[in-house]
Amino acid sequence: MKIIYTLMALVCVSATVGYAQDNSTGNDNKVDNSSEPRAYVGVKIGTNYSNVYDSDGESFKADPKFGLAVGAFITIPIGEFLGVQPEILFSQKGYKAEGELLGSSYTITRTSNYLDIPLLVAVKPVKFLTILAGPQYSYLLSQKNKFENGQTTIEQEDEFDNEDLRKNTLCFTGGVDINLDKLVVSGRLGWDLFKNNGDGSTTTPQYKNAWYQLTLGYRL
Repeated sequence: MKIIYTLMALVCVSATVGYAQDNSTGNDNKVDNSSEPRAYVGVKIGTNYSNVYDSDGESFKADPKFGLAVGAFITIPIGEFLGVQPEILFSQKGYKAEGELLGSSYTITRTSNYLDIPLLVAVKPVKFLTILAGPQYSYLLSQKNKFENGQTTIEQEDEFDNEDLRKNTLCFTGGVDINLDKLVVSGRLGWDLFKNNGDGSTTTPQYKNAWYQLTLGYRL
């Protein structure tokens, strides 16, 4: 819940900043800055369609799943066609899979809740289109495993719950923003650069996350 409260607070701050910028522009009738690049803050919400790649595990076969993506962004122009766009997102990733562990088969749906902080370089060749790419820091907030096989043992569940997980990881992400006045339709592709295991000692499947992301944003 703390991350939800943090994002709500960020949205309130963003709204205040956006309102102040609008008032400042409205009160200055002597200077026309409409043609100059300006900074924006905004909020976005959408979905991740995630799966895993580079996986190691006994009979480990994964299928993609949907998850929530919600957060805020700041667009900072450096020039007419170039800028940076840091973001902060609550982002759900994971997979559905069948595999074998401790001599028995299992079916699992894993949902991993991350705090994602991408730092994107933004190139804007035309007004309505922005191309973005850059590194992303991800922190694992929590993880839920749902076993759906009646043959699954308590030992298997404990093995997953007690595994050594990597909390901090580095990713790469990129995509495009379609700018429709204050609305922003965003598409992203991202992937982890490191596997999920902390020290390599876990016996559960090891993998890297990969995801497609589609969000609708609003510039304040």
